[in-house]
Parts: sequence; C-alpha cells; structure tokens
Amino acid sequence: MKRVKRRYLALQVEMEGVPSEKELMDAIWGSVTRLYGEVGASLTSMALINFDVSCKIVVVRTSLETLDFVRASLACIIRVAGMPASVHVLAVSGTIKALLKHF
Repeated sequence: MKRVKRRYLALQVEMEGVPSEKELMDAIWGSVTRLYGEVGASLTSMALINFDVSCKIVVVRTSLETLDFVRASLACIIRVAGMPASVHVLAVSGTIKALLKHF
C-alpha cells in the first residue's frame, strides 16, 4: 500500500473580527465543495491543525495530490461567517516543523 504524502499550508485570514475554527473550516470546505464537488472535496483529506487567534494564522493539512485544488479553492473565498474575508497562503511545507520555521 502506498503511503499518503501530505502538505501543510500556513494561511492568513484577512477579515474584520475573528472567526471561530468551525466557521473558518466551513468556509474552506464550502469553497472546495463548490469548485470540485463532494468527491473532489473528500480526496483532499483536509484537516485543521492549528489556529492562532491573535495573528489569524491557520495551519491546514491536505494531501499532496490535491494541493492545487485546495489552493485554488482558498482564492475563491470571499466570505467567512457572513462577513467579507480573504484567505492568503503564506507558506507550504511537507512537515509542520519546517512550516513553523517561516514564522
């Protein structure tokens, strides 16, 4: 059986106020589902790893094969919890340790 390769994305959330973890992940999952459908969304194996409320920086895990799907979906986010927002990719890495070296 082949091992699943993962990538970790550091994301910056730009919006008024601070969304909850659930609101943010709902916005990300909704964007992926709108672009690629439920089958495409299920292939991402996306998971929230860390959410720093003070800096509004989020770490999300996804599979390597669907990294481009997730990045394209993040660019399509215009609202989080009903408020105008945008999500920017700060860094991508194969390990959390290497990702945190960027900050």
